[in-house]
Amino acid sequence: MAAEPMQEAGGEHLNLKVRATDGQEIHFRIKKTTRLEKLMNAYCTRLGQNIDAVRFMFDGEAVGKEQTPNEIGLDDGDVLDAMLPQVGGAGRC
Repeated sequence: MAAEPMQEAGGEHLNLKVRATDGQEIHFRIKKTTRLEKLMNAYCTRLGQNIDAVRFMFDGEAVGKEQTPNEIGLDDGDVLDAMLPQVGGAGRC
């Protein structure tokens, strides 16, 4: 599972945060070479969301499931933003 207890950073693992648009953060520990799909699945399962409905961003750029923390330059303590689906909309009267 992608979510492991927080431990001292170093070696091949990173401590990352995933932050929703409402500011809620969930912490994960993941290997630098593990595809981010594992983290994304764990996050979406925890929130009861479909992985295809949530968009993950890092520094304003979309993050793909096939990418690894090394490929996109994630460092220990970095934050991924999760864009959850919006309910409702601006209807016209």
